[in-house]
Amino acid sequence: MLFAGLLIPFLGTGLGAACVYLLKDEIPPLVQRILLGFASGVMVAAAVWSLLIPSMNQSAHMGRLAFVPAAVGFVLGIGFLLVVDMIVPHLHINEEKPEGMPAELKKSTMLVLAVTLHNIPEGMAVGITFAGVLAGNAGVTVSGAMALAIGIAIQNFPEGAVISLPLKSTCKSRHKAFAYGVASGIVEPIGAGITILLTSVITPLLPYLLAFAAGSMIYVVVEELLPEASEGEHSNLSTLGFAGGFLLMMILDVALG
Repeated sequence: MLFAGLLIPFLGTGLGAACVYLLKDEIPPLVQRILLGFASGVMVAAAVWSLLIPSMNQSAHMGRLAFVPAAVGFVLGIGFLLVVDMIVPHLHINEEKPEGMPAELKKSTMLVLAVTLHNIPEGMAVGITFAGVLAGNAGVTVSGAMALAIGIAIQNFPEGAVISLPLKSTCKSRHKAFAYGVASGIVEPIGAGITILLTSVITPLLPYLLAFAAGSMIYVVVEELLPEASEGEHSNLSTLGFAGGFLLMMILDVALG
């Protein structure tokens, strides 16, 4: 169960990247907006139901100050991704100007790094929830951790497709585009695995770490996914995608958690 939970999100990325073998052209802009909105909705719902609420529940013994670990962890998560975003050179889809520190890297490499930044907090979130399960923490259940893993895998599918299809024209090879798409998601099981190995260390800090992962995910949504989803006309489609993703993740968490 643990091994499957770690690999499920990565499987979602791999299946999405495999779209390079099924589709001839890039995903139409309108469809991209819907998919990016959907991914945003899943991540926001996961941050709330699977991370922030459990964080505050585990701090209930603090009474009216039960929000403190969640608030501190959330701010640290935002700050962590902000720093990473400023340091790591990366390039977003449909953008020409790279972000981060100047570096002589290929466009395809910087595109992959942009998606990899998205996946760091997702891998942390999965690893932290399963670490809570292994530690016997009453606030985190196996079904809840699996719901989070499945939800992230669902939003990773369009994310894998959105990164691999544009890379097909850049790399001039479907196999390379697929490999780059898969590589962008490898940080998730690696990060989750490392987190689980540190279970005994992180257990006392679990409320803070759950909120830390939530803050990191919200940063990705607000800084990158939603702006990309709202570009151009018909931004209402991304709003509908967001609503669908949020609703699906909420249902998964409540039904399976």
